[in-house]
Amino acid sequence: MVMGQQLFFDRLDDDLQRQFGISLTEYEVLVRLSEREGRQMRMAQLADAMAHSRSRVTHTVKRLEDAGLVARCKAADDGRGIVCQLTDQGYTMLETMAPTHVCGVRDNLVDLITDEEMATLGRVWDKVADNLVAAHPEAEMR
Repeated sequence: MVMGQQLFFDRLDDDLQRQFGISLTEYEVLVRLSEREGRQMRMAQLADAMAHSRSRVTHTVKRLEDAGLVARCKAADDGRGIVCQLTDQGYTMLETMAPTHVCGVRDNLVDLITDEEMATLGRVWDKVADNLVAAHPEAEMR
């Protein structure tokens, strides 16, 4: 299971790196931001949502910021937190990359298994996530 999962994510990462110079983790940042109102999130929320360390997300966001795909600024409501916002350039890049990512997921997972297997897989990973969040509530991904 671990080998299959790693190979799957490596393939998705390789596709994005080869075609766009963007890692799967960087792509995930862009997706998460695109799904939020105002296309922005506090950095701490972004790290929690991705289940990555704040340090790792900070480095990832820095690369995206250097490429002009995101921008960081102080939070308007308290001035202490840092907000990461998807730029128009970042949104356009995400729209360009999405078909490659979706094809990779379909080719290497969705089209290989039945609907029943997909439903089972979803239930299994929901159970794993629920267990890990319950054991470590600070790692909650909301």
